[in-house]
Amino acid sequence: MSSILSVLVLVVLILDISRTNQRLSELEEELRKRTVGHEDAHVPTEVHRADEESERLAAVSLDIPEKLSFAGEPVPLDVTDVRERLDRELHINSYLHNSTIFIMKRAARWLPQMEPILKEHGIPEDFKYLPLIESALLNDVSPKNAVGFWQILKSSGKELGLEITNEVDERYDPLKATVAACKYLKKAHAKFGNWALVAASYNRGMAGLQKAIDKQKVGSYYDLFLNEETSRYVFRLLAIKEIIEHPARYGFKVDSTHLYQPEPVRYIEVKQPIKSLVDFSLSHGANYKVLKKLNPWLRDEKLMVRKGKTYRIALPA
Repeated sequence: MSSILSVLVLVVLILDISRTNQRLSELEEELRKRTVGHEDAHVPTEVHRADEESERLAAVSLDIPEKLSFAGEPVPLDVTDVRERLDRELHINSYLHNSTIFIMKRAARWLPQMEPILKEHGIPEDFKYLPLIESALLNDVSPKNAVGFWQILKSSGKELGLEITNEVDERYDPLKATVAACKYLKKAHAKFGNWALVAASYNRGMAGLQKAIDKQKVGSYYDLFLNEETSRYVFRLLAIKEIIEHPARYGFKVDSTHLYQPEPVRYIEVKQPIKSLVDFSLSHGANYKVLKKLNPWLRDEKLMVRKGKTYRIALPA
């Protein structure tokens, strides 16, 4: 008896489904007749939305610029592999949506502060994009213990005039690190006489790059056969420059009100040791979190100050 009931229930369900499908077909045909010549006037919003979504593409192949330069030097885009290497980096950075958007937001805060430093040291403005590919403008530490926006090693930092101790590490100071990077870039340009090679040397090192040049007997970055990371390095720099300067061309729309702005600060000169930076911050109307955010180069909870030494500590204006 139960099996007969089950069969009857199944038959009823099939009939219901059949009638429903028939009714849907009738409604679709009626809608089609009504909308002939009156598509915009009568098609429901839901239908328009479905059509728009069906036409929306998740990814598109990007056009490559016909001309491109770095630090005033033309990029030979007529060379097949050069064009394809740029093509790769443009696509990678264009579709790293979250990462690239936040790079744009941070760039609005930091690049205007870096530009005068580069100019003062005679470094082309295009090098402001270098810390974007090095660290995404974050005070990170690499697996090789390179530190800060410009990813400077401890030994290199000391050679470039940065103070690096247990309590103070100026590699974490974005502007002082920019000065140190300028010193390196200027020295590298004196050696190579070409800004693309200077940029490549920031990744490979001057000695390593010179060794490749001597061995391969060519004088252009674009003619060198290099390790994977250095081979991509300048093209990553070119790609982020192109996207930052022409965001809409690569599918980015970041409202100007969403960009991060420089934080107004005031500076206090310190010539005496500070036993507690927590107490110091509170006594100046701030807190330890804010103090550390504005002064990431302070690496301990205290600050010993040698005789004759002065530190400038930033606090909210």
